[in-house]
Amino acid sequence: MTFGSQISAALDEAGVLAFGDVVYHTPASLPSYFDLSEFAVACVASAAGEVSLLHQQSVEFNIAHTLRWYDMTLRPQGWDVPGLWDAVAGDYACEDGWIRLHTNAGPHKAAALGVLGVEEDRAAVAAAVRDWTGDALEAAVVDAGGVAAKMRSTQEWAAHPQGRAVAAEPLITWTQSNEGSRRVASGACGKAQGIAGLRVLDLTRILAGPIATRFLAAFGADVLRLDPPTWDEPSVAPEVTLGKRCAPLDLRAPDDRAIFEQLVAQADVLVHGYRLGALAGLGYDPQRLQQLNPQLIDVSLSAYGHTGPWSARRGFDSLVQMSTGIAATGMTRAEANGSEPMRSRPLPVQALDHGTGYLMAAAVLRAVAVRRATGQVWRARLSLARTAHMLIAAGDQPLSEGLPPEIETDYAPGVEQTHWGSARRVAFPVTFGGKQPRWPAPAGPLKRHKPVWKT
Repeated sequence: MTFGSQISAALDEAGVLAFGDVVYHTPASLPSYFDLSEFAVACVASAAGEVSLLHQQSVEFNIAHTLRWYDMTLRPQGWDVPGLWDAVAGDYACEDGWIRLHTNAGPHKAAALGVLGVEEDRAAVAAAVRDWTGDALEAAVVDAGGVAAKMRSTQEWAAHPQGRAVAAEPLITWTQSNEGSRRVASGACGKAQGIAGLRVLDLTRILAGPIATRFLAAFGADVLRLDPPTWDEPSVAPEVTLGKRCAPLDLRAPDDRAIFEQLVAQADVLVHGYRLGALAGLGYDPQRLQQLNPQLIDVSLSAYGHTGPWSARRGFDSLVQMSTGIAATGMTRAEANGSEPMRSRPLPVQALDHGTGYLMAAAVLRAVAVRRATGQVWRARLSLARTAHMLIAAGDQPLSEGLPPEIETDYAPGVEQTHWGSARRVAFPVTFGGKQPRWPAPAGPLKRHKPVWKT
C-alpha cells in the first residue's frame, strides 16, 4: 500500500469525498536510506488535494520545491538566522549505546544538566553520559521534566510497549464531536468554497504544527498563533511565522483566559500541539472546547502517540527518530557505527515534523469540507511516532540521490521583506495557475500582534 493510498484512506475516515486534482511537475529526491522523497511528496500532496477539493479546481504541484520546503526555505541577504541547536543538544555515547539530549528549551536543558550533575559544557556532558545506560538516563531526564531518547533499533521499537501502541493506532484518529445535519454551518467555515478567511487558532510550537498552519495561511486562512510570554524560538521564526499573526497569551492568567475563550468561540479551527493532558489540565479538554464553540474543528499533535505508556511524553522529531529506529537504521546502513547516529543523517531533514505538519493541514481541510457538506464536526489526532511508523513500514532502501544546486527558478519572484531583513525564499510548491501565494503577513518574531481576529 503506497504512502498516498494510506493517507487517502486515513482522510476518508472523516468522510468519503473525492480526492482533489493535483498536477505534478519536476521529479526530484532527497538523500535517505528510507523512501523519503515519496513519503514527503505524498504528505504535501494530501494537503494539496484537500485545497483542490475545497476550491473545486486543480492545483499545480512542484516536487523539487516540495522537497526543498522540507528544510529551511529562507535565503537571507546580508543577515543570518540563529543556529538551530543549543550548544549541549546532540547525540552522546552512553554505557550501552547512544542517547540524544534535546536542550533547546531552557527548562529541558536545566533538567538534563541537573540529572548529570554538570555545568553547561559539552565535554563535561559527554563524560557524564558515559557512566549511564541509555534506559536509565532517558528515564531520569524525562522524570526531571526534560526530553531525551535512547537510540533503539526498529526491532526494539516494535517490541517496546509504546511501539506496539503506536502501531495499533490509525494514521489519523478521528472523533466525531456531534451528530451533524444537512445544515451548513455559519461563519467563515460556512463559505461555499475556499479557505480564505478561515479562522485558525494556532497553539503549536516547533515544528510540525506551525508547518500545518503555515500551509493554511498560504491559501488565505486567518491564522492567529498564541504563545506564552516567556516562549521564543528565534531559529525557526523566519520559517514558521510566515503568513501568520502572532500574539502573546498566558493561559494561566485570568484575563488572558477570558481572551482565549472568546477567540475559541469565534474560531473555525483549533490546532494544538500540547502534550497529552496538558491543555485539559489548563481547563480546556475537548468537552470544554465544544461548550465554548460547538462548531470548532479540533486537530491535535503529540510526539509518541495517544495511547500507551509514553502518550504524555514530550518529544521532538530528532528524538522520535532515535526512539523508533530511524537513526539506528541510518547508522547501520551508512556503516558508521563509530560516529554519532544523527551525523549519519538517516533523514537529511526533520521529515517527521514536516510530513506530519502537512498531514495535519490535510486533516483540517478534510474536516472543513465534511462540516460544510454535512454539518458534522470532527476532531483529529496525529503523532510524529505514527507518521514514523508509516515511513519505517515501507522498508529501507539504497541511499537515494540528493537535490541539485538551487537555481533562480527555484525561488519565488521578488525579494521578501522580513522583520530581520530582506531575503529570497524557495518557491512554494503548491500553486493555482502557477501563481505563488500572497502571504497575509510577513515573517517576523513571535508575540508581535494583538490577540484578536482580523474581522
